[in-house]
Amino acid sequence: MGPKRENKRNWNRKYQGQRFPQSRSPSEASQSSTSIQSNKMDRTSSSSSSQASAAPELPGFYFDPEKNRYFRMLPGHNNCNPLTREGIQQKEMECKRLQLLEEEKNRKKSGPGLNSALLLRKRQLGLVPFTTYCRRIHEMKVSCMQRKVVHINSPEREGGRARRFEFIMADSAYERLFAVNDGDYGFCKYGLLNLDGLWKEAPTVERQDHTYISHQKVIAACWASVTGPDSHILVCLLEGEETRGCLSLIPACIFRNLDDSDDCSAILYKVKISDVWSCAWCSNPQMESSYSAGLKRQIWLINVIPDIRSTFITNSDVLAQQFATKTLLLYNGLRSGEVFSLDFRVPTTCPAYFRKATSFTQNSAITSLRLLQDENYLMVADMSGQIKLWDVRMQKSVKHYKGHNNSYAILPLHVKEDEGLLMAVGQDCYTRIWDLADTRLLRTIPSPHPAAKDSIPSVVFSPYLGVKGHKIPGLLMAVNRDMYLYSYNPSHL
Repeated sequence: MGPKRENKRNWNRKYQGQRFPQSRSPSEASQSSTSIQSNKMDRTSSSSSSQASAAPELPGFYFDPEKNRYFRMLPGHNNCNPLTREGIQQKEMECKRLQLLEEEKNRKKSGPGLNSALLLRKRQLGLVPFTTYCRRIHEMKVSCMQRKVVHINSPEREGGRARRFEFIMADSAYERLFAVNDGDYGFCKYGLLNLDGLWKEAPTVERQDHTYISHQKVIAACWASVTGPDSHILVCLLEGEETRGCLSLIPACIFRNLDDSDDCSAILYKVKISDVWSCAWCSNPQMESSYSAGLKRQIWLINVIPDIRSTFITNSDVLAQQFATKTLLLYNGLRSGEVFSLDFRVPTTCPAYFRKATSFTQNSAITSLRLLQDENYLMVADMSGQIKLWDVRMQKSVKHYKGHNNSYAILPLHVKEDEGLLMAVGQDCYTRIWDLADTRLLRTIPSPHPAAKDSIPSVVFSPYLGVKGHKIPGLLMAVNRDMYLYSYNPSHL
């Protein structure tokens, strides 16, 4: 007889036992199946995120991490194509801006994490150094700034003809703003705004009666003290994309109502010029009524009263300038990235051969220069986004402020040593505030409007905004057709 064959039912049980060695209840089986599915989902999500981060860049294609696939891109000039590189970058910037605005709202509700009373008590007991105490107080002030809409009283807004702000510039007392707005058909408008209503619950500014309309674009401007403090405005104008332009010295009184003005007999001073990029007014009494203009590969030094002009030849365009107040020095920033100073105490016989008192370079074109109260230190910004503090005696950078965004625009710097702050608006439309002493980024303020090349905010910061008796500290921002005030919150200080 042959071997005894096993029962078929026993063989099935034995086979199932080999496949599933441990028997489970239906509930355990369902839990295990759900856990397996969740693990699979986690693996797929992690693999998709890793694919998104490690996806190779293919020419002419864009990888969407949400859909986990490539999309073809066409040139940006094709109006029928909804997917362009510029549009993708704009979408990413807008998502980041909305996220920061939401964080700003949450910050208002929660309040800062610092206690000013406790910090002051530690300072009185000697537990906190003075520099640390000042830095923490500045952090509190900056973090507590709240945004308010500023109402602009002007006939243009009442008639529904409000124009976009190009830039704003405050006088030395922070009582007036010189504002430039764009106009129709390539024209621009510029005039003065009074800051006497910023202290109100609903902040307001009022445009003075007269505004100038010009077919030339305002490239740069600065306040000038000819007959008194901030009595005139020096404006660099350029006609469209052509090289024709002029330098105008405009009396500030002509923007007021002629019936109320007492001294409007000043003549509009104008010099025809080409390829003007920058200007600076000299406040040193040894060079009274003098200003400089940065042109294409040359510098003009002009004295208004006797109308004397001196020319200095450079090897690049002069994009930024500033006079020293304690010495007869003029600092110039060139498109080539060089920063040098002219010493007017040294006589020059030839415009092309002059002695540079100091000279150093940065990586890209210089966009802004700011001297500190100790004029041995100069703040320099360039088109690569670098902001550095230089020791002009050693010709060496001593501090580097990181986070600024710029690649092509001429954007100003704002230094407030009494508050220990440095401010700059980037090309990405974010306003960044650094601690002047330790170079730490304190706050990043997103623009209230979507980021665009033609809507970069223009800001003015001071602890003394407004008229006498009604000063208010804060940041004044003009973007598109609106104006906003970021003021300190007294309840948190």
